[in-house]
Amino acid sequence: MTFQPKHKKLLENAEIRRWWQNNRARSPLSADVLLRNIGLYCLINDTSLDRILKDAESGELKRQFSDFARKMEKDGKAGSYIVKFKHALKNWLNFNDITASFNGIYISGEYENPTLKDERVPNKDELSRIIRKATSRGRLAIAIMAYSGLRPESLGNYEGTDGLRLGDIGDLVISDRIEITNVPAQITVRSRLSKARNQYFTFIGEEGITYLIDYLEERRKSGETLTGESPVLQFDTRGIRKNDFMRTLLVTRDIREAIQGAGLKMRPYVLRAYFSTALDIAESKGLISHPWRQFIMGHKGDIEARYSTNKRLPPDMIEEMRASYQRCTKYLETRVSEVSEDNAKLYLQQQLLLTAGYKQEEIDKMDLSVITNEEFQQILRDKLLGRMTDNGAKQKVIPPSDIEEYLTQGYEFQAVLPDGRAVMRLRF
Repeated sequence: MTFQPKHKKLLENAEIRRWWQNNRARSPLSADVLLRNIGLYCLINDTSLDRILKDAESGELKRQFSDFARKMEKDGKAGSYIVKFKHALKNWLNFNDITASFNGIYISGEYENPTLKDERVPNKDELSRIIRKATSRGRLAIAIMAYSGLRPESLGNYEGTDGLRLGDIGDLVISDRIEITNVPAQITVRSRLSKARNQYFTFIGEEGITYLIDYLEERRKSGETLTGESPVLQFDTRGIRKNDFMRTLLVTRDIREAIQGAGLKMRPYVLRAYFSTALDIAESKGLISHPWRQFIMGHKGDIEARYSTNKRLPPDMIEEMRASYQRCTKYLETRVSEVSEDNAKLYLQQQLLLTAGYKQEEIDKMDLSVITNEEFQQILRDKLLGRMTDNGAKQKVIPPSDIEEYLTQGYEFQAVLPDGRAVMRLRF
């Protein structure tokens, strides 16, 4: 299904249609937006695209647009709304090899977006609520955006002609069982699905993988044959399928419904901001380098240039990036995976530190993933010994065999030291 853009009557003009098709070669969405904006400009100003070309050559267009901008401002339109008309006009003029200057025409609040100024990124608890309110398909879409940083357009494009495929998840194996052979799993975003038109890859951790496998198992049970060409997000079996892939509008609808179900007001796109914010925190703690952070966000940079030139990065670098992403998952995922030995160890260490008397903000500053067992034991020992010094004779360190005796003497159990001895504290 191809959407019919607003002001489609303009396309009856061969030259205008040629301009629109040229823009579609880069982005069908941008082409429709440009056509809609310039069509609306013509409607508001009672003019035509041919007239715009003539007025541009005579210099009249600049004066007309200046008057138009002042009128829009007086009517309360945001500067970010008005400037879209300027972009559409310049695009049309450039296509017709006409150079028209809009220099000196200022638009108040051109770079401000009042509808987004108060928007914030959800915290982990809120993201967890959103996920719980989502369908199995919605949960996966949310996870890929929040944990892997993909844009919704990468999951399903504007027209539903392309989107993320199962074959783009390099570590996914579909046979008698559906499984991931390497965690975190690598996700390749092909150039046609990338906003910057550069192919790149990112990763998804255990929580997102759980949602992926659960969703694929559901589809298989419904009778679907899964292949590498299958869309990652598929239409409901009861629905009418008009496209090969879900359109961006439908992808975001799933997410929007989950957000509303969680009692929150924010755009689906804020999930990518959640990913970016988590990586900011991880980078500040030295868990991921800035070039790698840029790369898995789909931004162009040093690593992207090397990847584009050589088509592939050395395997050892990819594995280092995978390990770096894994260290970042504690700032991304909303729950500790039950199947991850490393995460279970981190969770246990955090609980021991809390029991020993550390505050959560102190623990957050520690990178437990790179601390050796001996270093962790020393950190724990230092805290417990410090508490014993503060409490004087009220605390005692005893063998486990003496716990029962000390309980009868008015002591209460406090903690277990790494060497197995127990810390007891006098209750009065």
